[in-house]
Order: sequence, then C-alpha cells, then structure tokens
Amino acid sequence: MPDRNQYLYGPVPSRRLGLSLGVDIVPFKTCTLDCIYCQLGKTTCKTLERKEYVPVGDVLAELKRLLDAGLQADHITIGGSGEPTLHSGLGRLIEGIKKITSIPVAVLTNGTLFYLPEVRADCAAADVILPSLDAGDEQTFDMVNRPHEQITFDRLVEGLCALKNEYPGQIWLEVFCIDRFNTDSPQLAKIASAIKKIRPDKVHLNTAVRPTAEQGIEKIAPDKLQAIARQLASNCEVIADFASSHCQKVTHNVPQTLLSMLKRRPCSLNDICSALGLDASNALVYLDALKEQGVVWSENKQGKTFFKAH
Repeated sequence: MPDRNQYLYGPVPSRRLGLSLGVDIVPFKTCTLDCIYCQLGKTTCKTLERKEYVPVGDVLAELKRLLDAGLQADHITIGGSGEPTLHSGLGRLIEGIKKITSIPVAVLTNGTLFYLPEVRADCAAADVILPSLDAGDEQTFDMVNRPHEQITFDRLVEGLCALKNEYPGQIWLEVFCIDRFNTDSPQLAKIASAIKKIRPDKVHLNTAVRPTAEQGIEKIAPDKLQAIARQLASNCEVIADFASSHCQKVTHNVPQTLLSMLKRRPCSLNDICSALGLDASNALVYLDALKEQGVVWSENKQGKTFFKAH
C-alpha cells in the first residue's frame, strides 16, 4: 500500500508537543548516534555527512497540500526516522515552512551537530529545539548513545552551549533515564553539571515506554523519575503521557495515514486513537486489515501493546 505522504506523517501524539505533524527528511536510521534506547531500532547508517537527502521543495509542496486540506496541529516537528540536522537544506526548509503557516516549528534532534556554526544557523528560525543529553561523561555517552567516532561528549556539550548563546528560541533538553547506565548519584551529578553549562529553558525526563533497540531497557517508575528530576535542575520535569481533547478526526486515507505514522514510531492503541481521532473499535479494524496484509505487527512492552510498520 503506497503512502499518501512521502515526507510527512501524523499528526502524532507527542508528550511534549501536543499534536505534532512529523517531517521526515533523512533516510530511515541515518544518524550520528546508535542509541541503545531508540524506538526505531539500531542505526543502519552512522554518518556525519550533511547533504540534501530529500528535496526541500517536495517537502514544502506536500505540506502545503495538507494545509490547504485543513490540517491542524500544535507543532510541525522536523525529526522522523533519522537525525534531521544531517540535512543540508534544513535552514531553507524551516524558512519555507514559516512562509506558508503560522504553526510553530520544532526541531527534534540528538544535538550532536550543533558544534557546527552552519547547523546552528540552519535552526535559528525554529520556534523550539529539542536536543538530548543522556550522559555526564564520555564513558556513559559511549555506552548509551554509541556515537560516530568523531563525536565526543565534550563536543556535544560545547555545541549545545554555543546554541544557547546564539539561538533566540526555546531549548527543551531531554534526558532519557536508563537504570544501570545513567541513574546513579555520581552520573546524575555529572549530568546536572552539564545542564548548568548548557542552560536550557526546560529539562524533560523520559524513560522507555515503547520498545527499544536493545532488549532489557525497562521503564523507570514515576516516583523515581521525580526524585531524579529534583537532582538534575530546578526546571526539570517528568514528561507526562499525551492526552488530547482537541484532536482532529482523520476521515480520508486513514489506512495510509496510519501506516505512515507507524513506520516512524511505535504507537499504542491510545496513541493511534488520539492522533487520528478514532474510537478504539474503528482503529482496531484498520490495524487488523494492515496486519492481514503483513505490513503492521504488534509488540508487547511491559504489558502494553505497541503497533509497528515495515
């Protein structure tokens, strides 16, 4: 079944951005890191090469078609299935989006390329940048994020500090907490020290609520996350599950929209209902049909079922 949209997906439910229209501008799992907790699986192309992986004009044309059809979203989020700052036309894309809609633009990134002035310049017009910091030293960075050999922990932090000094918008830093890797007191103290240097507007704590690249990455209990938040920063919060009372019901090309969404992220039944404005029984009809075609399957994560697509 062909996707109706080649570069856009959703809107999908986001715990930080509400209903988020995803913009996917690099090939699947083309990234500077190979994080053990990635919900999309292992990185297949670890690279630092910046180039125009997909045509900016085609992405903007697809977005305009959706906007003309009445699209509503809380954010347009450039992220998707790889590291978006690897796209050399990112700045032109953001500027183009700004010309055709007032919906805020978010950049969901691992933050590793902000040591490059051109990457910081490309992101300057975005409304919010959401980078990651999952470690407080090189050893933990290597274990959790498994970076490209030219990316170091110090280079990551220096790049984020430079971004803070130049960028006029909001920076929401995400820390992904993983027991046995980055949640002991000495490591948390190092992460807190790095956060003080970076000075983000918000710090968000996340944990493994979806299936991950490596087995054995377990969800951390909310009370423990709250305790970690208190150790890291005064502006640190645990991000809550998405809840929406204003989602737009999808009525056209529902199977294609659903398939496109599941190709970019595993979703629970509640995620799907929230994103597409469907009740559970209707959503299951579409899911069962896609499963019969062999393009969608389900996976259990700590007692909760998530749906994925090829």
